[in-house]
Amino acid sequence: MASFVIEGGHRLHGEIVPQGAKNEALQIICATLLTDKKVIVENIPDIADINNLIDLLRNMGVGVSRLESGKYEFDSSSLNIDFINTQEYYTKSASLRGSVMLIGPLLARFHRAIMPKPGGDKIGRRRLDTHFIGIQKLGASFNYDSRAQLYNITTEKLKGTYMLLDEASVTGTANIIMTAVLAEGTTTIYNAACEPYIQQLCKMLNNMGAKISGIASNLLTIEGVKSLNGCTHRILPDMIEVGSFIGMAAMTSSELTIKNVSYQNLGIIPDAFRKLGIKLEQKGDDIFIPQQSAYEIESFIDGSIMTLADAPWPGLTPDLLSVLLVVATKAKGSVLIHQKMFESRLFFVDTLIDMGAKIILCDPHRATVIGLGEQFYLRATKMTSPDIRAGIALLIAALAADGKSTIGNIGQIDRGYECIDERLRLLGAKIERI
Repeated sequence: MASFVIEGGHRLHGEIVPQGAKNEALQIICATLLTDKKVIVENIPDIADINNLIDLLRNMGVGVSRLESGKYEFDSSSLNIDFINTQEYYTKSASLRGSVMLIGPLLARFHRAIMPKPGGDKIGRRRLDTHFIGIQKLGASFNYDSRAQLYNITTEKLKGTYMLLDEASVTGTANIIMTAVLAEGTTTIYNAACEPYIQQLCKMLNNMGAKISGIASNLLTIEGVKSLNGCTHRILPDMIEVGSFIGMAAMTSSELTIKNVSYQNLGIIPDAFRKLGIKLEQKGDDIFIPQQSAYEIESFIDGSIMTLADAPWPGLTPDLLSVLLVVATKAKGSVLIHQKMFESRLFFVDTLIDMGAKIILCDPHRATVIGLGEQFYLRATKMTSPDIRAGIALLIAALAADGKSTIGNIGQIDRGYECIDERLRLLGAKIERI
């Protein structure tokens, strides 16, 4: 199993371009199955989760051509729907959580799909009720085969309807949208997720001939159409990677420029780092982080301790809380990190405590970080990446620590971050893949 060996304490310097957004790419690639016409997708990140999904589509008979770095053409005119009944499909889709978003396109176009119990990060329960209930309301039936441990999903006819989602699930909203675009009649989705990635999916589908209104709001109206055409679509920069690079710069007292970040789609992410005292400047569509030897956590207006909590868009994305928590360990002051969505995502703080961080894990959802400012230095250690986002947070901690750290199970980091070791070496990081 591969590991990173990182010699901490070195400042980074230069420019870095964020990869294409992983979470958007998973949705967009699944959406290419909605048409028998060719779809070109640009800025696809070269990461494990995306490459595994593309391989799965190839196995299903989809013609996939790599036109250039990050640019692919998808042609699902010869898709073999019977492949979903094979053990190979079961095995590959079960290991990839993003495969759950194949349900909508397959149902919409072929009226049947299967879904094994999905894999992915070990970050606690991730309910699929929103997907199931929404798709059921459109006319699909879910039957669970306990022996095979999979869901058989079928429909005779998809018909538009009104639905109020029990939670603003991003993947759930995406799946329902992809099911509804080819359904008969009008579908109204209230309490829909409205993240930039959902907006991107809707814009792509509209370019293909779908009729979706209410984009960027939590109330979507979809008028079903009989078929969709091809299109060319470009994926946004990955906001999580942008946030990760801001955190790296702060923790290593580095001067860094993050290029082409699509600033208008970052929401309150820059302000979340500013609350920890980190200086950053917008320069056109770039972010410049000046070298800072110290930064201080703000308090609320009434003087109470700052709280950073995740929330549906336009709130703070949960995928960045691990990074913000690590960054807070070297700040001056205290902050409460409240991870509302996943009950196992904060357990990696045990490793940070071993490195010398002052953190109180209040419960599975909350951790209080007591930052000691410029007087504090993390100790190097051996650690293991439990999931994608904790993995990058631990990598940031290792870059800032005194001495050499080793991070195991870096396959988790590779699932979400493209050639991260090579890109960081270009900035001056001392990181080696073993």
